Amino acid sequence: MRKLIHNIAIFDGTGAAPVAGAVLVEGSRIAAVLHDEFAIAAIAADERIDGQGGTLMPGMVDAHTHLTWGSSVEKIYHQFILPPEELKVAAWRNARVLLDHGFTSLYSAGALGDGIETDLARALAAGETPGPRLIPSTLERSPEGEEGVETGDVFNGRGPEAMRAFIAYCAAEGVKSVKLVISGEDALKPGSAQDILYTDAEMQAAGEAAKDAGLWIAAHAYTPRAIDLALEAGVRILYHCSFADAAAIDAMVAQRDRIFYAPGPGVSIAALEATPPPHIDMGAMKASAAQRMELEGKLVPELRRRGVRVLIGGDYGFPFNPHGRNARDLEHFVTHFGFTPAEALSAATMLGGQLMGQGDELGLVREGYIADLLLIDGDPTRDVTILQNPDTITMIMQGGRMHKAPTPQSVAA
Repeated sequence: MRKLIHNIAIFDGTGAAPVAGAVLVEGSRIAAVLHDEFAIAAIAADERIDGQGGTLMPGMVDAHTHLTWGSSVEKIYHQFILPPEELKVAAWRNARVLLDHGFTSLYSAGALGDGIETDLARALAAGETPGPRLIPSTLERSPEGEEGVETGDVFNGRGPEAMRAFIAYCAAEGVKSVKLVISGEDALKPGSAQDILYTDAEMQAAGEAAKDAGLWIAAHAYTPRAIDLALEAGVRILYHCSFADAAAIDAMVAQRDRIFYAPGPGVSIAALEATPPPHIDMGAMKASAAQRMELEGKLVPELRRRGVRVLIGGDYGFPFNPHGRNARDLEHFVTHFGFTPAEALSAATMLGGQLMGQGDELGLVREGYIADLLLIDGDPTRDVTILQNPDTITMIMQGGRMHKAPTPQSVAA
């Protein structure tokens, strides 16, 4: 099945300005990217999709996803921990919601229920349920006996051997990325972001075991020491890093060709904007969010200037920050971190494909690449906020298959 999408401006994901042209999709891949009008007219295709002057771009990637954080724009939960069956329903729903909003790939930053994401990843890969391709994780591992973070659950104790056992368990379950909470969390316990929740030996053991098992590690890290522990363990992606000092920045830059970084502004901005009822005290969360945004407003531009790959993904899934609003991170990158709209889009597409481990076939509109494509009514490289409205996404294609088809009048045989 050959589909030609024409009468479009193509944003290829690199950050370059959109260029008029057409894209031919054959099966699950992009067969050609065309810019010559005569060549476009001569293409034989089973379907010709008139983009009506819109922008064709790669599908987006969220680099810090918690599908089991239940709240979405379709259903808000006012409790964080859900019964197991409801947690599974919420995760399946959230995967579909994110695809509906233009996210065709997700990198998990940890789950609230064991085994849910690995089951979901298998179902997604088999086409049994709609949603983005997923790098699944398991329970966020917060060390037993520590008080800083309550979202994790450790069932195999402390020490290097316990860490090796945990990694082995993850590998057997089908996990691809292990989430380790190295720092505490001020939003839950003021001052705890400065705490270090693992020993050097534990982190070393986790890194060695993950490498041997072929797993990646994602790290919740705020402070210079936490960042150092993460880097020494070979972590693939670091989250937050708000308190990084000059030495920590240098250390991240030294590994810029290996690591990724996602600051996570979505949850901070949403917390600052939230107006909870009187019986809900968000004081600590708001104070932490304000401090983080001030620090990251300097940190993120510096890391990007020095070549560190900075990606979107902002802890969506809270009732005040539900799934479906993930594209707000693009606006935050522009408003708070100094990105141009095209640079923010490239962080969500090209760099996202690299994070997924598929940088040679995902995240760009390029011949031979997987046909994860969005058709946008408008130009997001001029106004990135239009992606916050799913109605402006007139087509969502994942691996060459239509998740959301364009209007019938735009499609011809």
